[in-house]
Amino acid sequence: MQYRKIKGNNIFDGYQFVGENKVLITLANGTIEAIVNEKEAGEDVQYVDGIICPGFVNAHCHIELSHLKNAIAKHTGLVNFILDILKLRVATDEIKQDAMKLAAHELYNSGTVAVGDICNTTDSVLLKQSSKIYWHNFIEISGFSEDIADIRFENGKKIITEFSNQLQTSVYTGSKVPPSEVFRGAFSPHAPYSVSQKLFELINENAHGKTLSIHNQETLTENNFLQNKTGDFLKLYETLGIDISFFTPNAKSSLQHWLPLLSNAKKIISVHNSFTSETDILFVKQFTSLQEIYFCLCPNANLYIENTLPPVEILLKNNCNIVLGTDSYASNTQLNIFEEIKTIQKNFPTISLEKILKWATINGARALGIDDLYGSFEKGKMSGIILINDEKSFRFI
Repeated sequence: MQYRKIKGNNIFDGYQFVGENKVLITLANGTIEAIVNEKEAGEDVQYVDGIICPGFVNAHCHIELSHLKNAIAKHTGLVNFILDILKLRVATDEIKQDAMKLAAHELYNSGTVAVGDICNTTDSVLLKQSSKIYWHNFIEISGFSEDIADIRFENGKKIITEFSNQLQTSVYTGSKVPPSEVFRGAFSPHAPYSVSQKLFELINENAHGKTLSIHNQETLTENNFLQNKTGDFLKLYETLGIDISFFTPNAKSSLQHWLPLLSNAKKIISVHNSFTSETDILFVKQFTSLQEIYFCLCPNANLYIENTLPPVEILLKNNCNIVLGTDSYASNTQLNIFEEIKTIQKNFPTISLEKILKWATINGARALGIDDLYGSFEKGKMSGIILINDEKSFRFI
């Protein structure tokens, strides 16, 4: 049996650094075999300059918005950003497909092995039919008016059917990769300000055993709207011509509003969390007993849109499950998890690289339910191997 033996300046195994005198051993196809002491590794050890790490898991992305790279101005605030998305997202299929291919190329080469991808359309099906990346497809539904809840949910069903029909018949990222979450009907609400009570109920009815994703507290005005019906979201609905006279605020923060509405979900990835408070986190801990809640940080997107960062220290203080994402090219200049890591290091220098790498690997794999194959260097896994130096990360195997 043929093996590859690799030694770097250090090895991060998905949980911790194991030391500079260790060697990673894999089968020829990249399947993890073991980590051993250098003196036990024998001959033919390959020496590389940098940290050896499992492939990254990007827990939040919108690959179908890749054609909007550099199309939207920075620091305009979330409401203006949403209006720009709605105005600019229409493009020819050729433009969309070319942009998604370039985006997936960047994801792959910078070391991403799995992506939690938000899907509002079937635009990305063709890309995913032959992708080397594992795509966990969240079929996102929105609609704030109660009157359109049934229609929006039926549209979501059609998207799931198309994904299922097309991807089940394709060579979907390799025979060892588990089937996409979309095959089990992973509807996900867009955000609490864009999903009606009835639509939440329909999503929750279909959430048993599922992993869901939701945009949470990306802007302060989100809390203001749900708590007392004030702020920029009034401008959003007025611009879109949506009558919200039916909506009565409940004096609850955004997170405390939506979490009880998704009680059937097995796991929830709460994305952005820029204005999540410690009170919100304590609410999560008191409310959830069987659910797994993951807080996804997309710092470069937060800086791009709102010029703010999430309360990372509060999340750490309360032992929250943290994962990392990039969001989309519409709100980021790259889809590179290592760039997110560097931004966190720059703004939160007391947080160790070891801890942040755990968020980017095993935590992300657990959030997407693929930690049996990804996220760590454990025997039998196909986690991917990347090399990290001070400036960049790149796929090594």
